[in-house]
Formats: sequence, structure tokens, C-alpha cells
Amino acid sequence: MSMNILLVHGAWGDGSNWSRVIPLLVSQGFHVTAVQNPLTSLADDVANTRRILGLQKGPTLLVGHSYGGAVITEAGNDSDLVTGLVYIAAFAPDAGEGLGDLLGRGQPPPGGANIYPDPDGFLWIRQEGFRESFAQDLGEMEARVLGVAQRPIAGRCFSDKVTRPAWKVKPCWYQVSEQDRMIPPDTERFMAQRMRATTRSLAASHASLVSQPAEVSKLIQEAAASVEAGAGASMH
Repeated sequence: MSMNILLVHGAWGDGSNWSRVIPLLVSQGFHVTAVQNPLTSLADDVANTRRILGLQKGPTLLVGHSYGGAVITEAGNDSDLVTGLVYIAAFAPDAGEGLGDLLGRGQPPPGGANIYPDPDGFLWIRQEGFRESFAQDLGEMEARVLGVAQRPIAGRCFSDKVTRPAWKVKPCWYQVSEQDRMIPPDTERFMAQRMRATTRSLAASHASLVSQPAEVSKLIQEAAASVEAGAGASMH
């Protein structure tokens, strides 16, 4: 049975953000699913991810980008099917910690200057600043499409707290984006080190899954091969 890969998008995006990574994984024989989360609260997004996780048959690797890292941190601890966690320039909160706590560790990331709230408490990135903040290593029109199609995130998602971090009990991998303007690279390294994650660095923006899909896919495949080898070893 092929390994399942469950891809979890972050804020201001949706499952289509993985569109360049998906073909690379499918071509290697993985069973790939990308969730579509509502971005209305951490609890809502975790519940939706768990629902999709429940549809998987067999071992599943959870992969989260950005805010999706907080989602897999909470969703990955209640299923024996989850064999590992892969963080792509993603948040990895500890128990009782939220995104805001992690962002407060250092200077505010420059990309935050283009974030604004709407009257209903959802946060957006100004379209004209989307490339500069989120995806400076993409072409102008490609970044514009991401900005136009962005899905806003409820402001409360930044204060919602993780309760039981799955990274404390599951093997982890982490991709640091060295040119990230949404999450400070130093904060990414801190989270990766705290998890004792196998870490890879890319000279990439926050949107590394779009700008460097081959490298992102390679790390996911490396994680899948490692957990499969571990499962094989435990059977002997």
C-alpha cells in the first residue's frame, strides 16, 4: 500500500497552493490529498483536517505550510495512522502556545505591514503588497494570482492555542525559508531545533511550495522513505 500524504495549506491560501508539489508526489506513487480548511479557527481547521485524515487508509504523513503547521501539530496526535510531520516554513507551537506567541519572539516580520483586518475580523494581505510580503521569488503575475485568490484567515487563529503538540511524539522534518517575510527565519530555526526536526534550508520566500516545488517534494519524499524504513525495521 502506498504512503498517504495529507497536505495542509496555510493562511491566505487553499489546497491549490500545493499544485506544483502534488504532481511530483503522485508521480512517485504516493496517495495525495490536499485539505480545504475554512481558516475560521484553529479548532475548525483541526476538525476538518481530522475528518480528511479519517478517510485515509493506512500510514499517513501530514505536511503543513505556514499556519497549516499549527493545524498538523494539533491534528497529528490522535491517530496511529500519522507516521510523521513535515513543516514547510510553518508554525510548530508548543502546548499552550499560539502563532502570536511565536511571532512575538523577535522583531515583527516585514510582511505583516501589508496585513489588514476587515469588519468581520478576518485578516487579508493587500493585493498590491502580496508579492513583496508573501512570494517575492515568484513572477509578478503569478504572485498577483495568489493575491487575488487569497482566502482570508480569522484573526482569532493567531491567538488560538495548541493543546497537545504531535511533534513531541512523532518524527518531524522542517524546511526553513531563508528569505521568509511572513515568519522570521530565526523563528523557523528555533521551532525546528526545539522539535529536533530533520531540517533543510532553502533560499526561498514564504511561498517555497510554489517557488521551489522540487525541493519541497524531495523533503516530503525523504520523510516518507524514513518513516517507511522505520516501520519496516520495527516489524523485524
